[in-house]
Amino acid sequence: MTGETTTDERTESGFDFDAKRLGLYATLALLVGFFLGPIEMGLVTSLKSDPTAGVPFLPPSASGLTFEKWGTAFEALSSGLFNSVIMAVPATVFSALLGSMAAYGLTQISWKGQIPILSLFVAAIFIPYQAVLVPLTQFWSIYFPLTDLLWFVWAGLGISEEYGELLKLIITHIAYGIPICTILFRSFYKGMSEEMIEAARLDGASIRRIYRRIVLPLSTPMFAVVLIYQFTQIWNELLFALILISSGTSEAAPVTLVLAGLGESQEGLDFALRMAGALLTALPTLIVYVLFGEEFAEGAAT
Repeated sequence: MTGETTTDERTESGFDFDAKRLGLYATLALLVGFFLGPIEMGLVTSLKSDPTAGVPFLPPSASGLTFEKWGTAFEALSSGLFNSVIMAVPATVFSALLGSMAAYGLTQISWKGQIPILSLFVAAIFIPYQAVLVPLTQFWSIYFPLTDLLWFVWAGLGISEEYGELLKLIITHIAYGIPICTILFRSFYKGMSEEMIEAARLDGASIRRIYRRIVLPLSTPMFAVVLIYQFTQIWNELLFALILISSGTSEAAPVTLVLAGLGESQEGLDFALRMAGALLTALPTLIVYVLFGEEFAEGAAT
């Protein structure tokens, strides 16, 4: 009797376990299909010689397979990809570093006026891009014409003055990214050991030394989170680029601006070329996530 009861309990327990696992796998399969479906369809479309022929999500036949659109897309976007790297890397690094310093000053150092300054950082996060477009344009064109002021730099380097517009874009992204970076680092620093910081102070370490020797090395997981977040935001941003850079034909145009006009002609849209360009543009952000995924998960969990 006892043996039958135990067997029934195991059977019932095993059925429940399998049912839960089956439900979990079904949910995961749906999520994978939901997120990877558009990517698969875009990839398949970019490899077809005639994107309108056949079922959209099925791969092309051997006779319909072509890589011509990928070559054309890379040729059209190569300068934009280079400009985006020049823009995104320094803007990401500087906004993260300055945000870390600001958060350190707002958490580990006592001084009057912290709450109003912190409130300004929080308020700045909720300012939409659209609200600053006109003031931003006036600032760079009337009050601080950076391209004209640095004319000797462009002449000395032998590059087009249009790269002054890219410099404006870098500074704008740094300024706009500092508030969110500060808040993210502040939440991390609030959980840092106060005894460790206090012990360093008692040993005579200065504020700068404590940040450089203790706080900065311990911030690696949060730096991974902030750098991935900022790089993705800046790489994919289009609105500021449309305002600060004249057109997609500019020598300093980032890849998102060039991509907006890719594949357009009087005959219509070249869907295969646009899909190839979109996937090519997304590759750097995917590579960053793959390379730093573990650090991102560790930092997000802290």
